[in-house]
Amino acid sequence: MPPPKSWMTVFLDLVLPPRCLLCGAYPGWENPEHLCRDCRQGINYIRPPLCACCGKIMAAGEPGRSHRCQDCLLRPPPFSVARSCIRYDQTASLLLHRLKYHGDTAVLPGLRHIIEQAAVAEVRDPDIIVPVPLHPKRLKARGLNQAALLARLFFPGRDRDIRCNLLHRLRDTPAQTALNGAARRTNLRLAFAVTDMAMVKGKTVCVVDDVFTTGTTVSECSRALRLAGAKEVYVLTLAMVVTTV
Repeated sequence: MPPPKSWMTVFLDLVLPPRCLLCGAYPGWENPEHLCRDCRQGINYIRPPLCACCGKIMAAGEPGRSHRCQDCLLRPPPFSVARSCIRYDQTASLLLHRLKYHGDTAVLPGLRHIIEQAAVAEVRDPDIIVPVPLHPKRLKARGLNQAALLARLFFPGRDRDIRCNLLHRLRDTPAQTALNGAARRTNLRLAFAVTDMAMVKGKTVCVVDDVFTTGTTVSECSRALRLAGAKEVYVLTLAMVVTTV
């Protein structure tokens, strides 16, 4: 539950009511997530049937029942379970771009609402939560790591278990968005290292990122954690680029 608003915030909301983060309508000053009803109803949550491992939407199978997709059967990823909240569409893109590239933390209540409504129960209670790290040069340029902010929304009240420095990004790799699957894998190979192996050994770790596209980034992070001795690795992302399998 969000903290109570100060009298100044309430006053400003009355004088300058916040608009919907997505369409610009006035959702009402009492709306804590700043999303109007129509936009809330238009959010595309990811629902079963899903691959039991990577969380991609399955085209076949009994409704609500999940199996492993062909990719995970042929090339099992280093993580145990990956789950995402919503499809990466215009809504997800708008919210994440405002946070990621403009440092607009006004979108955090809306993202919290999405996470609270999503079904990600398969990711059980981890010992450690690890946001995907940015290279120091990129972190300095942006001023924030969106994965770290999402980790706090996924696991409220567990700030002590969120380890932002447990994974280190060894190289300032080019952005993944402009690369295909093979280039993505080459780009991030051996790009991450664990800074404290003793902290990881025997623990269940959850890796948090903003978007699951091909899974390359979270796979490389998971591989480094498994090599450091993690017992199990889960993955949580806000959005997934949907390709039905």
